[in-house]
Amino acid sequence: MKVALVAESFLPHTNGVTHSLLRVLDHLAARGDEAVVIAPEAPGAPTEVAGARIVHVPAVGWPGYRDVRVALSSVRRLTRLLEELRPDVVHLASPFMLGWAAVRAAADLGLPTVAIYQTDVPSYAAAYGAPWGEPLLWARVRQIHTAADVTLAPSSAAMDQLAALGVDRLGLWPRGVDTVRFAPWHRDDALRASWAPAGDLVVGYVGRLAPEKRVGDLARLTRIPGVTVVVIGEGPEGGRLRRLMPDAVMAGFLGGGELARAVASLDVMVHPGELETFGQSVQEALASGVPVVAPRRGGPVDLIDHGSNGFLYEPGRLDHLEAAVRELVALEDLRLLQGAHARISVEGRTWPRVCEALTCHYEAAIAARAVTR
Repeated sequence: MKVALVAESFLPHTNGVTHSLLRVLDHLAARGDEAVVIAPEAPGAPTEVAGARIVHVPAVGWPGYRDVRVALSSVRRLTRLLEELRPDVVHLASPFMLGWAAVRAAADLGLPTVAIYQTDVPSYAAAYGAPWGEPLLWARVRQIHTAADVTLAPSSAAMDQLAALGVDRLGLWPRGVDTVRFAPWHRDDALRASWAPAGDLVVGYVGRLAPEKRVGDLARLTRIPGVTVVVIGEGPEGGRLRRLMPDAVMAGFLGGGELARAVASLDVMVHPGELETFGQSVQEALASGVPVVAPRRGGPVDLIDHGSNGFLYEPGRLDHLEAAVRELVALEDLRLLQGAHARISVEGRTWPRVCEALTCHYEAAIAARAVTR
């Protein structure tokens, strides 16, 4: 099988979309399938990953967030490119700008398409000061996903969201987690001591520092006695958050083994963003044996069993967020029990299993398109 993966963002920019694509590429290579990635051009971008050729298309930086690249490609350009590549199926990764051109180009060529809904772009409009644009953005999401042969959503909340828009041909495709890389045994006492020399418990956040992530909600946790707040990640909100939480440890961007050690070294993770379609960093914390506190909205609702491997709080109720963290800080037995349950809750969510399910969706889309022909 030959798969063309059209990505709104890709290396060197790292985010949830990129991470998922890398795992899919690894899986396709292990199966002996052929893959090619179509992605926005960016300084330092690779030309090959996991045996897959990377084809770059013209792009510009997003205002105020220059490492996020926005592709500028017409349907005609994508049609020519797909005609040259001749894939069996087109994988649309979090489609929006480039994906909209690609889904129409694939339709012109009669190629089956599998669209992966991953980013709640329309809801970001309010977070970035443009709430007037949200209805227009939702209209674009509906256009893309009703045009695709199959749309895969990462959570039950995302499926409900798309169904309410009138999108059909929906399937559930959650994300996998590397339970070897993210595991409790990577806990690092020396790292914890560098963060909290007085022996405080460590409450942390992992992810981009962007408005929609609501990382500033952690500021009220810095006043809990015996707690050190650690923020892992970088982004446009970094400067503001450093001023807002001068007592917090700003660990910056971490990757690879450093990230795995850091996550496992937390006592509690807080993920305050309310626009998550899945919540990969939540799943990685659970795999690391760390209980998670998150709002009862979006992807985390599928991942967190309230009271078992963490707590869910009502969106906007920061007093409930603080109360949940205080309870886990005060009750060591509860914290350790939830950490053990956290690990167990994700042990079956391996990337090979999740990616094999994806290839079944590819095959179904190919078969359905053949019947249509």
